[in-house]
Amino acid sequence: MNIFLDNIIFSLQKAGGASIVWQQHLKRLLEDKEFQPHFFEYEDAGLNLFRQLLTIDEGIIDLKSTQFLYLKRYLNFKSVNKIKHIFHSSHYRVENSKNAINVTTVHDFTYEYFINGLRQKIHSMQKNKAINESQGIICVSQSTKRDLLHFLPHISEHKIKVIYNGVDECFRVLNESSNFQKKHEFENYSYSLYIGDRKAGYKNFYMAVDACSLVKSPLLLIGGGELTEAEQYYLKMKLGEKNFAILLGVSGEDLNYYYNNACCLLYPSLYEGFGIPVVEAQRAGCPVIATNCSSIPEVIANKYLAIDNPTPKEISKKINELSLLGNLRKETSEKGMIKSKCFSWENTYHQTKQFYKELYFEE
Repeated sequence: MNIFLDNIIFSLQKAGGASIVWQQHLKRLLEDKEFQPHFFEYEDAGLNLFRQLLTIDEGIIDLKSTQFLYLKRYLNFKSVNKIKHIFHSSHYRVENSKNAINVTTVHDFTYEYFINGLRQKIHSMQKNKAINESQGIICVSQSTKRDLLHFLPHISEHKIKVIYNGVDECFRVLNESSNFQKKHEFENYSYSLYIGDRKAGYKNFYMAVDACSLVKSPLLLIGGGELTEAEQYYLKMKLGEKNFAILLGVSGEDLNYYYNNACCLLYPSLYEGFGIPVVEAQRAGCPVIATNCSSIPEVIANKYLAIDNPTPKEISKKINELSLLGNLRKETSEKGMIKSKCFSWENTYHQTKQFYKELYFEE
């Protein structure tokens, strides 16, 4: 079966959730002898951290110039392929060809809910066009499917397949004898973790800081770019200079160690298409304090730690309970490890492959 894959996400991000999903998919597809893959890619794709993990034969890559990429990213492909094939883009593009069976993956509706102005209009226009012109639509959670049908109620549910994201196997519970040179000064199980983006308001970064301030819990930040002056000032004011640290460019193995030894992961986001860090943490035995909204109820194990209306006080209360109540931590860790087994990249790939076949032989 011929399949054409658009790797544009590797040029739109240096890292990020969508890059992880695409890299994990391609990793398996490249080993699958049932497909004859061909790739569209831009010259700067190699700067993406996850593209660097893939080895793709140059002979099956149609390498394109990055000149005017800021415009090209919104343009669909005009194909001259005379053979029937699957076309799957990593970011909301389709192929204009009677021989193409277009597949679009929808991660979330963040722009529609939280962004205003021209950026939102352009993003939504491209996304909606891709969804409308695709024969198959993959949603990464039931929550994302509900959002899709809310914003585009005319789309037939028959075209939609919910396929959950997976979690890397590097995330696991470590034994107590594991040696690791940690890059912070906090005692094990004393610190809370915050992963990723801090800038988007709906992520509630400052709420997480305020919660740690109330219980005097150190806060370890991972990813999300360098701290701004405003963020540094706020962290120093609320926590003190020695009660926070940030680590960038952390590998999966290192992140697993920090999950293993944290009091908890703080994930107070008001909206997620899936929530990969929640599953990663649970696979590593780390309790997760999150919000009870969007996709989180689908992936979190202990609903007691999913807060309906998050506030610093409510979050700090949960941190305190995890610190003081050994049974709660043990129960949460056990539930999380069981729940995390529902999500694997192998399952994600297998279901995506089956969806390709259904679409290919249905046409």
